[in-house]
Amino acid sequence: MQKISIKVLLTALSLSLIGCSSSDNVNIDNVPNKSAQTLFSDARKALDDGLFQKAIQLLSAIDARFPFGPISHQVQIDLIYAYYKSGNADQGIALADRFLKLNPTHPNVDYVYYMKALINLSTEENLFQDLVGIDRADRDPTASRDAFDGFKKIITDFPESRYAADSRKRMIDIKDRLARYELSVAHFYLKRDAWASAANRGRYIIEYYSPSEHVEEALEVMIECYDKLGLEDLKNNARQVLAANFPNNRLLK
Repeated sequence: MQKISIKVLLTALSLSLIGCSSSDNVNIDNVPNKSAQTLFSDARKALDDGLFQKAIQLLSAIDARFPFGPISHQVQIDLIYAYYKSGNADQGIALADRFLKLNPTHPNVDYVYYMKALINLSTEENLFQDLVGIDRADRDPTASRDAFDGFKKIITDFPESRYAADSRKRMIDIKDRLARYELSVAHFYLKRDAWASAANRGRYIIEYYSPSEHVEEALEVMIECYDKLGLEDLKNNARQVLAANFPNNRLLK
């Protein structure tokens, strides 16, 4: 356990140093007075080289100095990407929202929706919990739901988008994460004998996250809760669904 503690401490220190260099306040005064196209070329090179803070500075300078130029939309799109890669979720989402509001018919609007969804998803990543192997299912899933809605927007409104296939895969992963969250809440209620609340969580999984590997456990929760509540009809209905889909379940033996 001592080794893990040291590793977490070192990671925290490195992240704090990164945070110091990732200030929301981008200083564009030091950006050379060049043409928009020249600065854009420099910014693209910075993106290619992985120098995302430099790219943010250059792109922000273009956006401020040439807000109505011919490349203004592409500058903003690249800036959203740079914010994503630098871990600046708040700025990335804010810029994506502004772009979508002002340019709803832009030919690359599907990409902006995709990037916004990716940024929301990235906020769910927690390095510290990954290091110590803690299940994250009990964390607030708001960002996951926002990401899910974003990916769903792409496959619904832009089914021919090049990002549709990946969005569909990510939705499956998010659905699993959300189902695990609902189960963790259900077990929280079970420990407190809040049978109705736990049953409702199980039913929510069945209604919104099927098919899922967590459906079987959700049905088990519902059967236990309905039994405690004396709701025989609901209990028998849940058992029938369990038997039809998971005939080898322990509750059926």
